[in-house]
Amino acid sequence: MSSNLPTVAWIGLGIMGSPMSENLVKAGYQVTGYTLEQDKVDRLVAAGGRGAASIAEAVRDADVVITMVPASPQVEAIAYGPDGILENAREGALLIDMSSITPQTSVDLASHAKEKGIRVLDAPVSGGEAGAIEAVLSIMVGGEQTDFDSAKPLLDALGRTIVLCGPHGSGQTVKAANQLIVAVNIQACAEAVVFLEKSGVDLSAALDVLNGGLAGSTVLTRKKENFLKRDFAPGFRIDLHHKDMGIVTDAARNVGAALPVGAVVAQLVASLRAQGDGGLDHSALLRSVERLSGSQV
Repeated sequence: MSSNLPTVAWIGLGIMGSPMSENLVKAGYQVTGYTLEQDKVDRLVAAGGRGAASIAEAVRDADVVITMVPASPQVEAIAYGPDGILENAREGALLIDMSSITPQTSVDLASHAKEKGIRVLDAPVSGGEAGAIEAVLSIMVGGEQTDFDSAKPLLDALGRTIVLCGPHGSGQTVKAANQLIVAVNIQACAEAVVFLEKSGVDLSAALDVLNGGLAGSTVLTRKKENFLKRDFAPGFRIDLHHKDMGIVTDAARNVGAALPVGAVVAQLVASLRAQGDGGLDHSALLRSVERLSGSQV
């Protein structure tokens, strides 16, 4: 392990955070993790990282603090207060928030952190669980160029496409646009699946040829097996995509951008969640189309 690499505190070891933190360990970083579930801390320790009993313990001596939690309220809970990151991280530390939250939350966090001498990047990701495991995530970053440059080698261990999109909050704005595109794409694929099946076409063959043309997409590549097998084990939960659709529709309203198709898909995501499917993968939008088409049990 190189002593030249910055020490890392990782807060949030969920579906995305666990494999991402482990990839940093594989890249030679000293990673100390904290999350609410002890078994997930134990998983990081088994992978060669270290565990902490609190946020304060995890961040106290870290050069870089990375957070990956579900939404704005969780980011605020771990960042603020006497037991939070800002009160316990050392001056000069770099806080990289990789959660998907509102752009305003990121702007506010950067402002409060600056008062403590802590630098901040918002750096949400796209690529889902598979992208996290394979370290091929797309990482959209907001913040200062100098902070981005210092973080880039670390981010290279987590993703393949890493871009500074603008000032604080810009990463979150781009992530909101990403979630809009992904949701609409999944919905279109789901409708195509039901249409093809009801027409008696070989679904696997049809999806293969569609994915080889202009209709092809990373969504179709990643979610094909989910559609074919009706396997909706969560890689990215409907609950979280519902949260993200709220972010993008609200942010779009604030800037005066019309999202007519996005608004409809946001309602379909909300409907699926209301039917009790919030814990399923977002490819479960297929279930809604099947129900509307009279073919879902």
